[in-house]
Formats: sequence, structure tokens, C-alpha cells
Amino acid sequence: MGKSTTKPNRAQIFTNGLIKENPSLRLVLGTCPTLAVTTMAFNGVGMGLAATFVLICSNIVISALRKVIPDKVRLPAFITVIASFVTIVQFLVKAYVPALDSALGVFLPLITVNCIILGRAEMFASKNDVLSSAFDGLGMGLGFTFTLTLMASIREILGAGTFFGIQVMPKAVDPMGIFITPAGGFFVFGALMALVVFIETKTTGKPKKRSIGCEGCPSAGSCQSKGECDK
Repeated sequence: MGKSTTKPNRAQIFTNGLIKENPSLRLVLGTCPTLAVTTMAFNGVGMGLAATFVLICSNIVISALRKVIPDKVRLPAFITVIASFVTIVQFLVKAYVPALDSALGVFLPLITVNCIILGRAEMFASKNDVLSSAFDGLGMGLGFTFTLTLMASIREILGAGTFFGIQVMPKAVDPMGIFITPAGGFFVFGALMALVVFIETKTTGKPKKRSIGCEGCPSAGSCQSKGECDK
């Protein structure tokens, strides 16, 4: 029998990362930077775009080398590729956007161990073609950027009365400072996750049942290692 000629639906691969498999709100990955850097909208956009660049580039390289990298050293190889692109991003940010580098601090180099990037390398890029992996990285990156920007905008407006550093709330209104604290970050994060579940329920007409293991994973449809994570 010949090989299947079914072409991957790259449009679906791209859109999955925006809502259905949003890395922060649906897969609950990259929670640490999501909560830590979203006190200002500028920080959220910067972190999201940096992670998107690393996602796309690392996915492309790992996919291109997937048949060359030995299985026993695939994780060290993936981390080496990811760290290389993170270093490039870090140098560029330090050179051209020093304010962002100062604001993100240690979370910029820590993109290397961001579970979103390593997870997509392991689950998708190492099992799919280069173009599909690029679309996956772009979709996941933009979904991550959208979440960070939305969270940061809400927290900055309510907690500081500004938006991208510009005063938007009347000076007579006292900002709710709790929103720029960790507690406020958890509250906004939880509220957005609840909103996504609500939208999903309204769209499908009924709440989606969750289960433990591969069956409960939103990425199960694109994963080619079903059942291995349960062993």
C-alpha cells in the first residue's frame, strides 16, 4: 500500500493556537511569565513577540532536523536549538529595546525553558513537516502574545490607570492597585480562563467534559504519540 497523500490542514494548525489550544488559557502552559510580566501592556507584547520568534524558528529547525537528531538526545538537542534563538532575541532586545530588557529581566533568557516552546518542539515539530511546524509556532506564539497583551492591558488599566504608559483613567479615580500584584494577576488569569470555557460552552451548546490523560488534552487531535504520556 502507498503512503497517504492527505495534506495537513495548515489553516487549522494555525488557528488552533489562538483559541482552541491557546497555550496559556487552554493548555495552561507558560504560567510563570504569564503572571509575572503582565503588569504592563508593553511588557506583555514584548514577551509575547519574543516567544513567538523563538517558537517559529525553533519549530522550523527542529522539524528540519527531526530525522537526523537521535531519539536518545532529542531533548538536549531541542534545548540547544531553542537556547540559540533565545540568545539572538536577548542580544537584539538589549541592543534595540533596552527598556524592555530591563522590564522583563530574567524572564527573557528563561524563554529557553518555557514549557510552551519545548512542548511544541516535542509534540509537534519533531513529528511534522517544516511548513506545518512553522504555522504551529506562529499560531501558538500569537495565541500566547494575545493572552499576555490582554491580561497586561486589563491589569495596567485597572491597577495603574494607564495603557502603554499613557494615562487613560481620570486622575480623580484611584486605580485598584491590587491588579498589579500577584493576587490580581491570578484573578485576571482565572477570569480569562473562565471566559474561554464560557465561550466554548455557548459555541458548542454544552460544556465539554474533561478527562485525565490523553483524552483530556486539547492537543490530542494533532499529537502522534497518543497514550505514551500515560505510560
